Amino acid sequence: MQMELITFEVADQYFGLDIMAVREIRAWTPTTPLPQVPAYVAGVVNLRGTVLPVINLAARLGWKPTEATARNAIIVAQLAGQISGLIVDAVSDIVTIEQSALQAPPAAGAGQINRFVTGLTAINNRMVMVLDLDALASDDLQEAA
Repeated sequence: MQMELITFEVADQYFGLDIMAVREIRAWTPTTPLPQVPAYVAGVVNLRGTVLPVINLAARLGWKPTEATARNAIIVAQLAGQISGLIVDAVSDIVTIEQSALQAPPAAGAGQINRFVTGLTAINNRMVMVLDLDALASDDLQEAA
């Protein structure tokens, strides 16, 4: 069975998302910060009249937060039943892979990121981590929205 992924870059690492969960890709829009939200929630933006929470994906993965500029993009996706934005460095491509090509993340050395990764696959000689959008969503993110 095949699956389509949208691939993108965050902190010099390559990631993929199931394209069926992606609503759109937007150019960077400055966010409005919210008080008392988790550090990885960059704020909110207006998406055609809807308040859209925006997650700094690098910070959510436990890395140094992305200092967003006009060169960044926001991937709008469905996270655990809620539409949210993900700040990424660059969107790369749409690729089709065999689900059997996904390998489980290594148990050793990957740290906390494994809870957000459903699998790894090699695409064009690069290792791509496929993210689990439901794992990225949490109770504190839903409360922030």
